[in-house]
Amino acid sequence: MSSFIPNNRPEPDQLLVDIADYVQRKELTSQEAYNTARLCLMDTLGCGLLALRYPECAKLLSPLVPGTVVPNGSKVPGTATQTDPVTAAFQIGCLIRWLDYNDTWLAAEWGHPSDNLGGILAAADYMSRKNKAVGANPLIMRDVLSAMIKAHEIQGILALENSFNRVGLDHVLLVKIASTAVVTELLGGSREEIINAVSHAWLDGHALRTYRHAPNTGSRKSWAAGDATSRAVWLAIMALRGEMGYPSALTAPQWGFQDVLFKGKPLVQARPFESYVMEHILFKISYPAEFHGQTAVEAAIRLHPLVKDRLDDIAAIELTTHESAIRIIDKRGPLHNPADRDHCLQYMVAIGLVHGGLTADHYEDAAASDPRIDQLRDKMTTKEDLRYTEEYLAADKRSIANAVQVKFKDGSATDKIEVEYPIGHRRRREEGIPLLVDKFKDNLRTRFPVKQAERIAGICMDQEALESTAVDKFVDMFAI
Repeated sequence: MSSFIPNNRPEPDQLLVDIADYVQRKELTSQEAYNTARLCLMDTLGCGLLALRYPECAKLLSPLVPGTVVPNGSKVPGTATQTDPVTAAFQIGCLIRWLDYNDTWLAAEWGHPSDNLGGILAAADYMSRKNKAVGANPLIMRDVLSAMIKAHEIQGILALENSFNRVGLDHVLLVKIASTAVVTELLGGSREEIINAVSHAWLDGHALRTYRHAPNTGSRKSWAAGDATSRAVWLAIMALRGEMGYPSALTAPQWGFQDVLFKGKPLVQARPFESYVMEHILFKISYPAEFHGQTAVEAAIRLHPLVKDRLDDIAAIELTTHESAIRIIDKRGPLHNPADRDHCLQYMVAIGLVHGGLTADHYEDAAASDPRIDQLRDKMTTKEDLRYTEEYLAADKRSIANAVQVKFKDGSATDKIEVEYPIGHRRRREEGIPLLVDKFKDNLRTRFPVKQAERIAGICMDQEALESTAVDKFVDMFAI
């Protein structure tokens, strides 16, 4: 008995169409989204500049072929590098993510939508320089902000109800999808070319979460987003060269993404693509720490004055948290490198209790060698509060709650310090923006002379002036 496989070419999967139509046809009208995108741009670039202080990050920024310079190529902020947009996207993406300090989105799938800026800025800079070389108009920074809003939205909306981590896939998958869509449009792609490029992004090999979890946690988690967003630029360029797409990349029986990698479940678009994600994004303002532990660090720092002189008298430390934190950053045993430490709830809390603060330097070997850190970690227990877990997922709350209580050997105890919303949450936006601006200015000063840093800060603080600035001129401001 014989059978045959129908070979009629299907119409593109609806999600591919929805993404392409959103990117190319949706007019954004939310001024809140544009204002927030400007803050996101500042914060994201600032995080990248700060990362240049760390040799393990800087070593990844060398050209594959030493001495390579690409005329009219993309520039990498904070460096003298000018290269092709694929390489530039990787390097910018590495800088952005290295210190785990850029914005965050928490849902069924968590992630960092500003990771997409690696591809967006590289592509927009390249197009601006290419256009000017032939007498055409460059792109302007409003184009970059629009692409950021749309990339945030694609990544964040698909994260709401699709848990890729549950099947072992890393969240940078969504960076690749979102970046591919908006970069193809920035490079001048048609609706069909966007659909084709995004189909390739879904078909692509996808990173496993192995490098984020014990016992394999390592530095790849700090360049994985650069890898994803640079791959997106490459796929976009391939589509613009006429490479065909794959219309049922998601839904093809047996061979499509859903059957092969998502256990046969359909991908869900939880709400229409608008500007919801940018408006609700979570900023990491105070601490370079995995976001599920931000409020725990804040609670620990509040307790610091009460415990700093009694560390040897501590009998136990109780951490109350939510399910996602337990699954991701509740970590016992030895911690082998900075990437291991910044994904350990107990380590971050211990630093807060001992030092009354948390910086990127606290993840380095010198700080980690302090024996008090592991002594405190050994005294910690974690437990889930079901309310915390429920309100973490509730659309009207999206809290990231943690609580810390310290108990002493004499039977006394501190109050249980509970923090439900981190300072970068939308509910604390008014409180957080001045601190975010200070963070940006501080980061600028780690890389640039005072005059250059002030010029950059000035343009970034002026919404209208920033939006009208040519992309290449803006990027040139960050050259060394």
